[in-house]
Amino acid sequence: MKKKGTLFLFGLVGGVGFAFAQAQNPECMTNLSVFGEHAKVKNYDAAYEPWKMVFDNCPEIHPATYIYGERILKDKIKKTSGEEQKGYINTLMSVYDGELKYFPKRYSKADVLAKKALLMYDEKTGNSKEILGLLDDAFQNDRENFSNPKALYLYFSLVVDEYEAGNKDLQEVFDTYDAVNERIDGELAGLSKVLDQYVAKEEAGETLGAKDKQKFNNAKINTESYGKIGGSIDSKLGSLADCENLIPLLQKNFEAKKNDAQWLKRSAGRMDAKECSDDPMFIKLVEALHAIEPSSKSAYYLGVLNDKKGSSSDAIKYYNEAVSLEKDSYKKADILFKIGVKYKQAGKGTTAYKYFKQVLDVQPSNGKAYLQIANLYANSANQCGSTAFEKRAVYWKAAQMARKAAQVDPSVKSHASQTAASYEGRAPSKQDIFSSGMSGKTIQFNCWIGGSVKVPSI
Repeated sequence: MKKKGTLFLFGLVGGVGFAFAQAQNPECMTNLSVFGEHAKVKNYDAAYEPWKMVFDNCPEIHPATYIYGERILKDKIKKTSGEEQKGYINTLMSVYDGELKYFPKRYSKADVLAKKALLMYDEKTGNSKEILGLLDDAFQNDRENFSNPKALYLYFSLVVDEYEAGNKDLQEVFDTYDAVNERIDGELAGLSKVLDQYVAKEEAGETLGAKDKQKFNNAKINTESYGKIGGSIDSKLGSLADCENLIPLLQKNFEAKKNDAQWLKRSAGRMDAKECSDDPMFIKLVEALHAIEPSSKSAYYLGVLNDKKGSSSDAIKYYNEAVSLEKDSYKKADILFKIGVKYKQAGKGTTAYKYFKQVLDVQPSNGKAYLQIANLYANSANQCGSTAFEKRAVYWKAAQMARKAAQVDPSVKSHASQTAASYEGRAPSKQDIFSSGMSGKTIQFNCWIGGSVKVPSI
């Protein structure tokens, strides 16, 4: 993926690349330096005129024209209205065009088209078809570089809007949903590796340097953004993917698609996610998938089928096969998590716990697994302890797990923090602690949870 660099103008006047531009117009280098100095300190009003001179007369001189030009013009757009504002918007669109024209190695097509689409959407200067056209061009022709979270959501949202307007069919909505989620998963997989690396360092007591802290923080911010966008995309899809809509569509397309492994994977995944796996259509999908492309996914779905039939031993065999077949740690963690959820829903909490622990062995930054463990702890409160106080103390243990989820996984941070607060509200109060005489003492748990918790001192 192409990245923008951070620019400091002190070194701009040197280099062979500027000789031709300077010969064309000696004022370009002077104005380049002037607007750069103003823009660095966010004095965008003073930067505008010298920047405009460079942009109009020597647009190829340096990427600073585009890096700072975007900031300068966004500031102008925010401060103006009417025709004046429209003029700045049009100029910014030209800046985006210039990024690709003059610096194609620095800017990707997807990034530029996404910025243009978002500008048109935010400033209401284009209709939905125009905006969708730009985003579809970016997604279809430069998907690897299409990573802007807001643009990914807008793309899917506009596809749904087109379906609701009668301009697209439901299959197109599902295909776009799957493709966008695969793109988000790809970004999250890369970010999870960064988070895992730094979580491991922190837990080992290592001190992170300034650069590592910045990388860690950036990964947290981006993970949180993709987490929010993923939830918004699911909300936008809403009831369109319910079993009553999903199953007839899959039945209609099965014969034509039964040898298409990607279609089978996506379809089985949707049915599993929407709890439609009791339907015979799910069996047809899984059997077809396992026949043409045996994989961790098909083995997992065979496990689901055997679970539904009550064949627990066969289900475990296929689940374990799915885990062993998957080599990618992010995908392996996802399979382990899904298996854990299946067992939890079946009321087999201790088995579910073992799978959630395996998730964390593979992916230490998986906050969803910590939240599931927290919930298993909370649900076991009545099984642990010999007194009412000790039973309720389990909620402190549950809150610890929820706080850990918020700490390691920004994509669940908000929900995890709320969950931790909820559990703490169910734990013994200060009055309870005072009355019990347990302030500052340690409670050992002799149930399946094990471990201990220290009672807060009052």
